[in-house]
Amino acid sequence: MEYKWNVLLNTTLAIFIASVDGTIVLISLPAIFRGIQVNPIEPTTFQYLLWFLMGYGIIGASFLVNFGRLSDIYGRVRLYNLGFVIFTIGAILLTLTPNTGTLGALELVLFRAVEAVGATFLFANTTALLTDAFPPNERGKAMGMNQMSTIVGTILGLVLGGILAPIDWRLVFFVSVPIGIFGTVWSYRTLKEKGSLAKGEKIDWVGNIVFAGGLILILLGVTYGLMPYGTSQTGWGNPYVIASLIAGAVLLSSFPFIERRVKFPMFNLSLFKIKSFLLGNLAQLLFSFAFGGLTIVLIILLQGIWLPLHGVPYSQTPFWAGIYLIPMSLGAPIMGPIAGFLSDKYGPRVFASLGLAIVGIGFLALSTLPYDFSLWEFLVITFIMGMGMGMLIAPTTSAIMSGIPAKNRGAAAGMRNTLWSSAQTASFAIFFTIIIDVLALTLPTALSNAFTGAGAPQLAPIASKIPVTAALFSAFLGYDPVKALLYTLPPQVVSSLGKAVIDTITSRQWFPEAIAPAFMHALRVTFYVSAALAFIASAISLFLRTEVITSEK
Repeated sequence: MEYKWNVLLNTTLAIFIASVDGTIVLISLPAIFRGIQVNPIEPTTFQYLLWFLMGYGIIGASFLVNFGRLSDIYGRVRLYNLGFVIFTIGAILLTLTPNTGTLGALELVLFRAVEAVGATFLFANTTALLTDAFPPNERGKAMGMNQMSTIVGTILGLVLGGILAPIDWRLVFFVSVPIGIFGTVWSYRTLKEKGSLAKGEKIDWVGNIVFAGGLILILLGVTYGLMPYGTSQTGWGNPYVIASLIAGAVLLSSFPFIERRVKFPMFNLSLFKIKSFLLGNLAQLLFSFAFGGLTIVLIILLQGIWLPLHGVPYSQTPFWAGIYLIPMSLGAPIMGPIAGFLSDKYGPRVFASLGLAIVGIGFLALSTLPYDFSLWEFLVITFIMGMGMGMLIAPTTSAIMSGIPAKNRGAAAGMRNTLWSSAQTASFAIFFTIIIDVLALTLPTALSNAFTGAGAPQLAPIASKIPVTAALFSAFLGYDPVKALLYTLPPQVVSSLGKAVIDTITSRQWFPEAIAPAFMHALRVTFYVSAALAFIASAISLFLRTEVITSEK
């Protein structure tokens, strides 16, 4: 097999399994928490839920540039191979998690962090390896085929989680083990260093520490800002959250000044003088802000509202939510290679701009749907949005990397992936902050009125105090939040309700109908914001062009 295709297939396998691993736990969390005997609805375990959801992205966003810079110095293939090893070790540790309870939950978070480090090495080097292996006129096609594995893996992880978790929660992690072992052996046996390395250059330790520290503090503040604090539905007023955000902002704001004064900076700011690198990254950054949190909020919409309204038990909603998101994953790989191939011939601007415009229109179309929407409309809209996503990723990525000197490709790929991952993680926080803040104003009254209307006025004061996060995440995890509430009440209160009332408020349709209007109002706000970001990115992409350097050294 020709070497360039060997690189494409191996890196596509790596990105695919790392992407599957990034989302497979979203669907599997109920089974995982039951397996380690932890109740995910209890307030003390809510932080573990957040770290399962956001920890993977935080580690990736914090260290992608650092690992890319290390690869430029010590070898991209060498550290890519090391990533496969670390990722596989993390998957094995997760499969063998020995303890239960909160200790078991902590072990899972730590072992998943190991896996995330390995995945970050893979992500940091894949784009650079492809750029080294393929000539300029074929890079768009290669990037398109490779980048679509990210989208497919992300969505397929949701489906695999729904299939494997009911059998045994450990299978959720074990599925990565044989693929990791196979990919590790394959990469060590076949991949070779093809690009120029930054030999003799030193590691910018100060820059590494300042950048990683600032980004981690920002993302930590964002993560805990989503947790309730005191009487508030979110933690943005928490002094520790405020301090973390301020400290992170100070470190990141000082980072450019540090990088201008070191001989071998980790974040090569001069690369932003390359127009295609600047505009391509800006377009992808805005897209990531717009799109990063979409999958999770659509899962909540399906699991918490639409599927229960259509008679699906809470225990089965995670699986079917994954199934109904498959069309979005199909649209991306259909258009990705086509857009990549065409952008190699005609340039990236038309395809990137059109793809982003399609995504923006898709957000507006989603905002028009009622909570009891027609399934075919939802599937068509998400499929078309997936096609738009496929149209933009390969052309913009090819444009970003084509003008980069060979010795800087690891760092450039790391910078691109860092901006992408940071924006995706921030998008998650932005989506949930908007939803939680809007729901905090409307949901308590809606629940109180719903309980009163159902013949349970004695529950109205209690319902108005239910944290929004508890209501959202209980549905997200496949739990009936009303049943969970009844379990916490004194027996005399429950008995005073009467069987007919209990049957009403614990039916599959009652809670979704109670929260649906408020939730859809909050969701539409996020869709409007995302549409605006996508249209701005579309306008920026009109100025994008591929810059091919005259020397590959």
